[in-house]
Order: sequence, then C-alpha cells, then structure tokens
Amino acid sequence: MAKQQPRTNDQWVQDLSTPGPQQEEALADLRQTLVRGLGYALAKYTNVRESDLEDFGQDALLKVLAGLQSFRGQSRFTTWAQKIAVHTAFTELRRRRWRDVSFEAVTAPPDAEDTVAFFAPDALVDSSTDTEQQTIQNEMLDVLRRVITEELTDKQRQALVAVRFYGMPMTEVARRMDTNPNALYKLLFDARKRLKQRILAKGLSPEDILSAFDL
Repeated sequence: MAKQQPRTNDQWVQDLSTPGPQQEEALADLRQTLVRGLGYALAKYTNVRESDLEDFGQDALLKVLAGLQSFRGQSRFTTWAQKIAVHTAFTELRRRRWRDVSFEAVTAPPDAEDTVAFFAPDALVDSSTDTEQQTIQNEMLDVLRRVITEELTDKQRQALVAVRFYGMPMTEVARRMDTNPNALYKLLFDARKRLKQRILAKGLSPEDILSAFDL
C-alpha cells in the first residue's frame, strides 16, 4: 500500500472545514499530531501527565477549528496549529500554578511590625553587600512598604502586589478580583503613578530605589 502523502495547507483547511468522513479523519490526525508535539514541548515538566497532554490537545483542537479563518498559510498548517497548542498548554499550566493559592494571603497587607515580607525582600536585599548598603536597601524597602500599604487603595495594592511582586498572571488576577483586563490595567497604571508620586514626595526618586539594589 502506498504511503499517504502529507496534507498540504489547503487540504488541511478543506478537510477540517467540511463535515464528513474526511473531517473526522483530519481531526483524528491533527489531534494525534498536537498531542505528540506537546509531549516534546512539555517534556521537562514532570507534573504534566499523559492525560494532561490529551486534554491540552483537545482544547487546542477546538481553538484551531474556531480560528481556521485566521490561518494565512504563511507557515505549515501543523506548525501554526502546534503553536496554538503550546500556548494553550502554558496558559493552563500558569492557571494551575495559582489554583490553590489564596489571593487574600498573597495580597493582604503586613502587620504593623512586619517588614516588607509580602513582596519577598529576601529576593531584593543582597546579604553579600556591606552593612551600610544593606541598611540603605532595607530603608528603601520600608519606604515602598509604607507607600504601598498607606497610600494606595485596597484594590490598587492587591493588583500591584499580585501582578508585579508575585508574578500572578493578569487573567488570574482579573478573575480573582472579579474585574476585566481593561479595568485591571487601569488599576495598575493608577497604582504605579501614585507610587511614583509618593516616592518623589518623600524626597526620593525611582532611580534612588533602583540604584539601591543595582537594578
């Protein structure tokens, strides 16, 4: 039996767009291709199971079908579809990372006698520097803590700490705060603007903060 020739871009689009046996066969072939490609792309992630690859592949397949009209043929169809699959998988993995994390615990302000532990000062204060430099760094961090906890609104603080200091995805923060991405962008813009204004009012500048940590 002669080996079946790979589908051309036009054949992929045609087969996937037309209900019938050819569509079913194309769907099965593409799903297998996506799952196999995801296996290579996610090989280093030990928490990804075979069933996850199947789920990611199925989700990606639905997105490929929904976006068929956007395919412009500038690359191989399977390459285009695989990019969608990888993006889908990474989006889900990022979401899972925060699934069991308490948003309230992440964004709650520290106690009065606490330092700036809520945005990981250990990652900023360099213990290898001399005592004087460490003192300057801690003073700068205290300024940031006070501005963030005393000058920002609760929503501004929650958005800034979750996104900028904990690296929580924007989509996840928007979901947790029951808002939309545009409103969240506005919150972050206003928070950063207020932060800069209050730092300047204290006789410092953003450059002072950055230079203290050699950033």
